[in-house]
Amino acid sequence: MVLHRISIQGYKNQKGGMNISKSEITKETSLKPSRRSLPCLAQSYAYSKSLSQSTSLFQSTESESQAPTSITLISTDKAEQVNTEENKNDSVLRCSFADLSDFCLALGKDKDYTDESEHATYDRSRLINDFVIKDKSEFKTKLSKNDMNYIASSGPLFKDGKKRIDYILVYRKTNIQYDKRNTFEKNLRAEGLMLEKEPAIASHDIMFIKIHIPWDTLCKYAERLNIRMPFRKKCYYTDGRSKSMGRMQTYFRRIKNWMAQNPMVLDKSAFPDLEESDCYTGPFSRARIHHFIINNKDTFFSNATRSRIVYHMLERTKYENGISKVGIRKLINNGSYIAAFPPHEGAYKSSQPIKTHGPQNNRHLLYERWARWGMWYKHQPLDLIRLYFGEKIGLYFAWLGWYTGMLIPAAIVGLCVFFYGLFTMNKSQVSQEICKATEVFMCPLCDKNCSLQRLNDSCIYAKVTYLFDNGGTVFFAIFMAIWATVFLEFWKRRRSILTYTWDLIEWEEEEETLRPQFEAKYYKMEIVNPITGKPEPHQPSSDKVTRLLVSVSGIFFMISLVITAVFGVVVYRLVVMEQFASFKWNFIKQYWQFATSAAAVCINFIIIMLLNLAYEKIAYLLTNLEYPRTESEWENSFALKMFLFQFVNLNSSIFYIAFFLGRFVGHPGKYNKLFDRWRLEECHPSGCLIDLCLQMGVIMFLKQIWNNFMELGYPLIQNWWSRHKIKRGIHDASIPQWENDWNLQPMNLHGLMDEYLEMVLQFGFTTIFVAAFPLAPLLALLNNIIEIRLDAYKFVTQWRRPLPARATDIGIWLGILEGIGILAVITNAFVIAITSDYIPRFVYEYKYGPCANHVEPSENCLKGYVNNSLSFFDLSELGMGKSGYCRYRDYRGPPWSSKPYEFTLQYWHILAARLAFIIVFEHLVFGIKSFIAYLIPDVPKGLHDRIRREKYLVQEMMYEAELEHLQQQRRKSGQPVHHEWP
Repeated sequence: MVLHRISIQGYKNQKGGMNISKSEITKETSLKPSRRSLPCLAQSYAYSKSLSQSTSLFQSTESESQAPTSITLISTDKAEQVNTEENKNDSVLRCSFADLSDFCLALGKDKDYTDESEHATYDRSRLINDFVIKDKSEFKTKLSKNDMNYIASSGPLFKDGKKRIDYILVYRKTNIQYDKRNTFEKNLRAEGLMLEKEPAIASHDIMFIKIHIPWDTLCKYAERLNIRMPFRKKCYYTDGRSKSMGRMQTYFRRIKNWMAQNPMVLDKSAFPDLEESDCYTGPFSRARIHHFIINNKDTFFSNATRSRIVYHMLERTKYENGISKVGIRKLINNGSYIAAFPPHEGAYKSSQPIKTHGPQNNRHLLYERWARWGMWYKHQPLDLIRLYFGEKIGLYFAWLGWYTGMLIPAAIVGLCVFFYGLFTMNKSQVSQEICKATEVFMCPLCDKNCSLQRLNDSCIYAKVTYLFDNGGTVFFAIFMAIWATVFLEFWKRRRSILTYTWDLIEWEEEEETLRPQFEAKYYKMEIVNPITGKPEPHQPSSDKVTRLLVSVSGIFFMISLVITAVFGVVVYRLVVMEQFASFKWNFIKQYWQFATSAAAVCINFIIIMLLNLAYEKIAYLLTNLEYPRTESEWENSFALKMFLFQFVNLNSSIFYIAFFLGRFVGHPGKYNKLFDRWRLEECHPSGCLIDLCLQMGVIMFLKQIWNNFMELGYPLIQNWWSRHKIKRGIHDASIPQWENDWNLQPMNLHGLMDEYLEMVLQFGFTTIFVAAFPLAPLLALLNNIIEIRLDAYKFVTQWRRPLPARATDIGIWLGILEGIGILAVITNAFVIAITSDYIPRFVYEYKYGPCANHVEPSENCLKGYVNNSLSFFDLSELGMGKSGYCRYRDYRGPPWSSKPYEFTLQYWHILAARLAFIIVFEHLVFGIKSFIAYLIPDVPKGLHDRIRREKYLVQEMMYEAELEHLQQQRRKSGQPVHHEWP
């Protein structure tokens, strides 16, 4: 018996000598379940009755095959007899593979297929023989489960039309690495793979190698990789307490019925095989193959699983003598091959409508129900995505969809804050005072070409600033901090449900293999793995620390390079502001500060994109230098480096504007200068917040446009050019699927790293400086609605099919997102306290304003705030030949005071209030975040109980397996058989 959640090696140790011969299996009669396992195990009893008949599928034909296990042909009549017997016992208990979508979907199992030999041809009438059309109209709109499973098993074949193509290798005939390829291919055949060569039609220099993995080799490596397969029907336990929840169940039933009418919900008739699984799974074992639910060996392992096994073999096959001469990656790097990829299942478009003729394959179904732009408002078919692309890509789209959905409330609240500022803008006391200050002159903002400026010239800037700096700013900052916590905590719950549904619980710790590069580097140094008990390569601690130090040094060097680039942009701003102030065009001369900021933003964006190209290569070299142990460790290390580089690169200029611009300029008559030459830049008379909003808005908008173009526009152009060249070279020739795939663009070298990085950086923009730009969640929501369909269209139509990889979570990105959530609280506290005028207005209102000494204010408490926030300076001290006074933003004593130009008491009150606000804000928000995280468990209680229940049932199955083995031993020795322990 194969056991759920228990490794096959541990099970073998527990069973000892339990090795059942195939001849004994054919003689085995059905067993009565023990009293301990009733009533749950009784549900799977019907399957055991047909077990002896089904085992004829696995009779030994070792004379025909070198592998230890093979399958012979069983007649159609016998298959129908088996199916009839199952239906008579319990038709519900036939664990059809169409019912395994949520839990076993990636295994690609089909229902009621008659078993055929490896070289048998598909007879569609036999494959869907139990489908009964009740209504002709229903047939036009809804496919049968068997028809869908036939579609799932379709795909490109060998020339004989029988063997499925599981992987494609591509090389150039003119390449001189013939010996390496020849050795590599011979070793692949020795491992059990079947290869077939075929030249390309469009190019005479291209040769394709089609790879097929036979059943015996598939079983051998499935057992070696501990791939989990279904073996027993699930049952769920509900106690009497759940019956008392009738009202609650009725309420949820109403919600469920409403959801069925929700236009965003996918039509289930389009996905007839995406239903809940009810089968336990366990690590595959050839010795106990008769325990698994195998209706057809050609579809027992899904396309994704087959491709994953083939890639595992490609990565560990030698091409030359030497421990390091191994793997398809190195052969691609040295030019022996130019590509290796699993093929798509077929074309993504069809001349026949999908509503009347159904999908041609899963790729066609994904395009029609997911990747088309017309499906932008629909939920995503995550189970089908996982079936076709693997769990890793499925989790990415699940996370992206969850993030996009959670942005909806954040965007609504941010839009409300913005409209609140818009509707109350003309009522703002500060804006009114600035717009009416026609007789107030501001001191020159530069030394040479700047003149005195009336304060009312900043009227527009003051109103725009109020849109983002109003009474709702603090509330929105607290809301977004709580929102980030709720988003991450509920994502953890969602992830736990998906990992259970997709049978990924504890997969990473048990089944992840070592990277070939790590094995080749440290094969001489081995230690015993404490988990598996097997020797494996080991990296010494001294070597690991040394490599990490070199890597960290490289990271700090690149970060310092980013800071240097930002410093260069700051110098540019100081140099050109004098030029723009005396520009010939009146518009630029009048709004020279805006022109300076806009030009600096554009230049900064160009520098950001150029530096990103260098960061990727350096991060790749530093990660390879560390020699990570597994693929997940490599991806996490590379992702962390890329995030640090791009986060600093993208946000360094924003941090400068938020916390340094205009803070250390000095005062008129005694300005601080950079290199004693350039006067430091001041904020606009209405404040620095408008510069921060401009910087964030421009960078966020331009970066999203650039990313979308590089993700879709660039591959579209390349694919169009490839098709154009093919059409010029050939006429009226049918291009096979693998050649069409070859003409598509390969997936990014680093997989989903670029996709996650883009979204995580966007998450940082949405949360870190949201107090300065409340429209950021709305822009992120609009972008993500496009991003989901753009990524879907790209994966389905523009990219070669990526390797269907497995994963249990989103990797290191979850920790990065939590770190961003913490940083967002701190930065928003500083933005509100330092960058905005919220604290100065608050201090004036309750300490220095007209309401300071009144319990019930009778007038506007901010009246006179603008005049109070501006200090005086004597123009005669500038040497400009002018007399009188000009004003500047600061809290300093006037020229006629006893301590002219010294900080006033109000300045220190504001500074103390700012520090107090930062401390109170951080502690309050962190407390709320921690409390919410405590209230929301990572695993739902129902799921937790279900997992515990399954562990209990596994123990019962262990008892049943032991009893079955004992009965077989007694039968063999002629002793009486007991149905319970003797």
